Order: sequence, then C-alpha cells, then structure tokens
Amino acid sequence: MSLLSLALLLLILSLGLGLLRVFIGPSVEDRMLSVQLMGTSGVALLLLLGFLVDSPATIDVALVLALLAAVSVAALTRRESNMEKEDD
Repeated sequence: MSLLSLALLLLILSLGLGLLRVFIGPSVEDRMLSVQLMGTSGVALLLLLGFLVDSPATIDVALVLALLAAVSVAALTRRESNMEKEDD
C-alpha cells in the first residue's frame, strides 16, 4: 500500500468521524468545528485524488471548496455572535 493510499484512507476515516460528531455533538460549537474538519478533510481528499489521477479540474474544485468553507465558517460565527447579543 502506497503512502498516498494510506493518506486517502485516513482522510476518509476523518470524514466519517467528523460526520458522526455532527450528529451527536452536544453543542453548536462542536458541530461547527466538525463541519470545518469535514471541509478540510474533503479538500485534502480532493487534492490527493486530483494528484493521483492527474486531473487539474479536481484540484480547482478543491480550492474553490476551501474558499467556500472559510466563508461559511465566518458567516456562521457572525450569526452566532449576533444571536448572543440579542439574548443579552
């Protein structure tokens, strides 16, 4: 088994554990961090797959998803911050 195949398996395991944490996470913060973990693992998985099959389009998709993940976490953080201000 090559090193890249092992890395792919570990990333798939990370995605699975992150998905499990999203479903059983006790708080919104835990779920948000799990979604961020899944986004990061998904991007890494796509980058490795793009490298393995020599597909530049897959690498481009991974980079766009990385940008979208960063924007979504910023939006969710801002939303939670506004909700806390309304509660006070």
